[in-house]
Amino acid sequence: MHLTHLVCTACGSTHDASVPQNVSLCCSKPLYPAYNLAAAARTLTKDALRGRSASMWRYREVLPVHDEADIVTLDEGFTPLLPAPRLGARVGIERLWIKDESQNPTQSFKARGMSAAVSMAKQFGLKKLAVPSAGNAAGALAAYAARAGMEAHIFMPADTPKANIIECRETGAHVILINGLITDCGAEVAKRKAAEGWFDVSTLKEPYRVEGKKTLGYELAEQLNWRLPDVVIYPTGGGTGLVGMWKAFDEMQQLGWIGAARPRMFSAQASGCQPIVRAFEAGEKFATEHIGAQTRASGLRVPKAIGDFIMLDILRRSGGGAVAVPDEEMIAGTREIGAAEGLFVAPEGAACYAALKHLLASGVVRPDESVVLFNTGAGVKYLECYGG
Repeated sequence: MHLTHLVCTACGSTHDASVPQNVSLCCSKPLYPAYNLAAAARTLTKDALRGRSASMWRYREVLPVHDEADIVTLDEGFTPLLPAPRLGARVGIERLWIKDESQNPTQSFKARGMSAAVSMAKQFGLKKLAVPSAGNAAGALAAYAARAGMEAHIFMPADTPKANIIECRETGAHVILINGLITDCGAEVAKRKAAEGWFDVSTLKEPYRVEGKKTLGYELAEQLNWRLPDVVIYPTGGGTGLVGMWKAFDEMQQLGWIGAARPRMFSAQASGCQPIVRAFEAGEKFATEHIGAQTRASGLRVPKAIGDFIMLDILRRSGGGAVAVPDEEMIAGTREIGAAEGLFVAPEGAACYAALKHLLASGVVRPDESVVLFNTGAGVKYLECYGG
């Protein structure tokens, strides 16, 4: 509603927000939407939120769609922030929460980003959208494109969890399976999109998926009565949720809702695919591609992310870090979380709990700190990971 322009995340140059854009024309890096926050603050207040719908669109003034008729929604967002006292007791933490994104439409956090991206595609009059995906983003695009009456062209690794593939086909998408990784799928989209007339909605290769994901940060603050936690642990593949939350924190400070304090942000990755962990530990600005990436947590099998430099900057500025955990710990963590709190989480969500254990054991996170773990999807979409 109050979108003014787009900003290159590398050099800060401005871009036109009135036409479809992918990466910046100057640096070929992600673009961030910018808003007139002073204008937004006239109607977006803490008091006003009390009477609004329980979806991410409650933060309408800081989301990019101009005309409400263009919003494509399945009532995504405002997922529960669940106290996890029994799980916390296992590791000696009194203030532990799980943000359960499995309760979104399409059962993952990807619903947020695709709602925003498809809504903007509708505003621009686009008809054909394409995405490379490790699974959940594909399911979300298929659903929201169907909701909007658009074509969805989806490229996934051939070994993507079967539930994701079926989900896409049953919601009308054109599904192409590739013998390779998500990077190979992305290369195929890039090669074909001009000739096929597709608009690419890859992670951080268009400006608006991050806007849907940033509502995670708004919700976190609102659900904790405007006091952010000490620590956030987030499973990181493409990293849109991590960077989106950080963007939300900055916007909320400008709105006067929170102060300058920020959570320490930690990235949880798989041992078999840990480009951000390696780059963080080496003090590098960009992450080298993880060759031969392997993990059963398909959402973490992203060997090279275009937003790597943004993630690494956030981890360092926040005083956080990055942790790699083996698949075995994720799978075991799924059962531990389920038995303690009744949540059947995705392996990526369990990776956050495994990472917390490592951080506590090393003394990086203290037992007296408040911690939020993110479960980004439903365990039922990963049945191949678990024994019968």
